[in-house]
Formats: sequence, structure tokens, C-alpha cells
Amino acid sequence: MNRVQVIEHPLVKHKLSLLRNVDTAHGDFRRICRELTVLVVYEATVDLPLTEITISTPMTETTVMRLHRPEPAVVAILRAGLIMAEATIELIPHAAVGHIGMYRDPETHQPVDYYAKLPDRLGDRAVFLVDPMLATGGSAVNALDTLKEAGATDIRLLCIVGCPEGVSAVHAAHPDVPLFLAAMDEGLDESDYIVPGLGDAGDRIFGTL
Repeated sequence: MNRVQVIEHPLVKHKLSLLRNVDTAHGDFRRICRELTVLVVYEATVDLPLTEITISTPMTETTVMRLHRPEPAVVAILRAGLIMAEATIELIPHAAVGHIGMYRDPETHQPVDYYAKLPDRLGDRAVFLVDPMLATGGSAVNALDTLKEAGATDIRLLCIVGCPEGVSAVHAAHPDVPLFLAAMDEGLDESDYIVPGLGDAGDRIFGTL
């Protein structure tokens, strides 16, 4: 668990209380997911490499720091990860964006791949893999496998809610990958949903309950 950072911030806790509420409408749910993502991304980008350049201000020339190129990549696990990818590129507009499509088999609860489209030069980029929920960890492990096979070496996994089972699964398969969470919940129920959790994030984001 030593590579997990749970964001302990009053705004995060407040927004999580709204996100968990069964009465929160899907439009508000989407907005709060974006807001929480921004707070998680802020923490996950604290050590991004910078390059010194010279620019002209209205007054004079000065040296400033900018993100090292190529810019980071954000990769969403479809479909729920789309909302986190949108929020991430609001902070990093020039980030490259990729998508990995998986769904959970209703009987085995295992991830099934159906799509992958990734940016180039992954080995030269910081890569943010985003998915609101880290439950069993199966989808995250599968996506991390895909990213590493494509050459990524600096990967950070960003989720809104996780649980010990998911964290353990990710660490067992990818011990080098740091995790950033807005909340660490108690665990999984008999259907492998996070408890207390917030329900099916994809359904609540897109209003498909």
C-alpha cells in the first residue's frame, strides 16, 4: 500500500459526500466527477519534469518553466473514464489522449477487451490512466498491461474511489505504478461492487440506470 496516495483534502471529502448520495442527479454527478478529477490530477502531476525556456513578457525577457515535451498522455478506460479524461485535459490542454475499451463479463466479473487506441511515443511521456472506480483491479491491470506493451514506462493510475482488493491486485501485477485516489473504501460486496462506494459510476455519469 506504500505507493498509494489518498487525497486527504476537505474539498475532496465534501465532493465525495455529494457523489456518494443516491439522490445526486446524473448531471451533478458528472460535474462532481470532473471536479474531483482535477483535485486528484493536481496531486498526481506534482513531479512532472519541467524545461526552462526564455520568453518575452510585456515588460522584459525572463526565464520560465514549462512541461517537458512530449506532453503527458491521458488514457481513459471506457466508458466511465471519459469523464476523468475530459477533466484532465482541461488542466493539460495539449495532452495526448488515448482510449482502452473493456467491459466486465457479468458472470466471471473479468474484463473483456474490445478497443484500444493509444498516443505515440508513450515511452517518452508521463501517462495518466484514468478510471473512476478501482474495484477488483482486473480492468486496471489489463489496461496497464496494454500500456506497457505499447512502451509506456512512467504510468500513474488515477481513480476516484478504490478499495484494498483492487489496490492489491494492481500492486501484485504492476508494483512500479503509483496510485492516486480520492477515497479508499472498505472493500467489495458479493457482486464485486465497492462498499460503501457510489454505485455503477458509468451508469450514474451517463444517466443509464
